Amino acid sequence: MPAPTLNYVTCSAAGAHRMAYWQWGEPAAAHAIVCVHGLTRQGRDFDTLAQALLARAGGGLRIVCPDVVGRGRSDWLADPLGYQVPVYVQDMLALLGQLQREAPVGQLDWVGTSMGGLIALGLFGLPDAPLPAPLRRLVLNDVGPALRWPALQRIGTYLGQAGRFATVEEAAQAMWAISTSFGPHSPEQWLALSRPMVRALPEGGFTLHYDPAIAVPFRQLTEEAAARSEATLWQMYDRLRAPTLLLRGADSDLLSREAAQAMAQRGPRARLVEFGGVGHAPTLVAPDQVGPVADFLLSGETASHEEPDGRAG
Repeated sequence: MPAPTLNYVTCSAAGAHRMAYWQWGEPAAAHAIVCVHGLTRQGRDFDTLAQALLARAGGGLRIVCPDVVGRGRSDWLADPLGYQVPVYVQDMLALLGQLQREAPVGQLDWVGTSMGGLIALGLFGLPDAPLPAPLRRLVLNDVGPALRWPALQRIGTYLGQAGRFATVEEAAQAMWAISTSFGPHSPEQWLALSRPMVRALPEGGFTLHYDPAIAVPFRQLTEEAAARSEATLWQMYDRLRAPTLLLRGADSDLLSREAAQAMAQRGPRARLVEFGGVGHAPTLVAPDQVGPVADFLLSGETASHEEPDGRAG
C-alpha cells in the first residue's frame, strides 16, 4: 500500500497558519472521507483504517486525515487560546473548501475520534455551514455531547508534558504508560502508532509532536463550564440528520454508556458498537474495530445494532 501524500491548507482563524493533512487514495475522487484525531494525536492515527477502506473499496475514495493545528506537521498558533474547537471548525471549513476546489466533493463522510468528534458536532451542527456537500455518514469514536469530568481531569494530568526521549522506542514506552486505556496492542502496532507522535530535536533525541501550549485553554476549563457546554453540544447533536455510527470502548471513562444510549435514542439515533476490554478511545487498528467502520462507510446499509460481543446496542 503506498504512503499518503502530505498537503497543506492555509487557514485564517486565530491568525494565519497552515494546517497539514495526509491524503490517501484518488485526489480527484468525489467520495471524500475526512478522519480527525483526538486531542493529543495526529492524522497518521488513521493509516490502518485508510488502508483497509481503500483495499475494500478498490478505488473511488479520497481519505483526508488532517493534523489539527498545533499537532503533527501543522503550524503552532502564536496565541494558545486559539487551541479550541471553534477555531478547529473554521480550519476544517478551509480544508473542505480546498478539497472542493481541487475536485468537486459529491459525497462527504466524517470519522471523528474524541476531539475529532466534537469538531464534527461543531461543524455539522452549524446551521447553513458552507459545506461542499451534505454530510452523508458520520462516525463518532468514543465521544458525545456529555463528557465525564473525571476523564477530562485525567487527560489534564499529562497534557502539555512533551518530554524528551533518547529513542522513538523510549517515547513509545512513555506514551503507553498513559495510554493503556486504548486497549490491547501488539508491540508492532503500538510502535507504528507512536512513530508519527514524535519529532526529532535539533540537538538530538525526540519529543512529542504537539505544541505543549494546547494545554493552556484546556486547563482553563472548569467543571461548571463543561456542564454548561453540554446543553449546546446536545443541541448540535440533535441537528444532525446523517446516519451516525457511535463507537464506544466498553471501559471508557469519557463517554458513559448512559450517554451513548441516549445518543441512540435522539437526534440521528446513532447505531452503537461497543468494544470489550477497551477504554478511551478505540484506536481503529484491530480488525474488529476497523470492520464496523468499513461496513458502515462502504456498504449500502447503516451499521448494525449488533455489538462485537453479541449484545444489542
